[in-house]
Amino acid sequence: MILFPNAKINIGLNIINKRPDGFHNIETVMVPIRLTDILTLHRWDGSLETKTRFTATGLKIDGNPEDNLVIKAYQLLDKQFQLPAIDIHLHKTIPFGAGMGGGSADGAFMLKGLNQLFQLHLSDIQLEAFAAQLGSDCPFFIKNIPAIASGRGELLVPVPLDLSAYWLAVVIPPLGISTKEAYARVKPKAPDFRLEKCITDSMHEWKNRIVNDFEPSVYEQKPEIGGVKDKLFALGALYASLSGSGAASYGIFSSEPEISKAFPPSYFKWFSRL
Repeated sequence: MILFPNAKINIGLNIINKRPDGFHNIETVMVPIRLTDILTLHRWDGSLETKTRFTATGLKIDGNPEDNLVIKAYQLLDKQFQLPAIDIHLHKTIPFGAGMGGGSADGAFMLKGLNQLFQLHLSDIQLEAFAAQLGSDCPFFIKNIPAIASGRGELLVPVPLDLSAYWLAVVIPPLGISTKEAYARVKPKAPDFRLEKCITDSMHEWKNRIVNDFEPSVYEQKPEIGGVKDKLFALGALYASLSGSGAASYGIFSSEPEISKAFPPSYFKWFSRL
């Protein structure tokens, strides 16, 4: 089985307040995009030591493989369904720490793939409940359609947002952003404009109404990232923003954007129709 876990962008991100559990209540619109990893699953004979064999190519994956969300997704379902052993290969294309949910997508698609491969007959609601145990963004990738996310990001309401007429450009400088530090620097507040209303306005209004609350603290730490957003607007973007709390900025264009020579060679650059 071959799956293509896709990235997402955040259109607006309001940090509303801090919860008693230490997380924050947020409000954001998540939109799936065409940038994907490649996840391959096969039955495997297994061994006495492990029921999973995991290999990876593409972008280097730091850390212990056992901490990867695809392994955790398998372990989560194996605990309940005693799954057969499996061979997993992950080809990473979505950059890490970018705010585009690459790891979350891998975990969620693993749940969906296992559900199909082993005929577990889990509903989307059940898969979303399992995905929420993996991470706040993971439930979004189960239905994988534009949605307003609230709570920690796991409460999802589909939104009728059709951006298929537009182009998307994603640009990421070679800079890291600590999600923990980004949250520590942000000041929660009630939003000036509610996203469910703003997202239905003309895109020409988005620049003045839809904001990502992480931008001030991220741009203070890494001014170069703020410069990417400015350049995207200068190149003709109708709307541009930071995505999530990561280093990725995106611009939405009415025609194919010319970004290849606009940013240094060391930057990650990608564009596609939405």
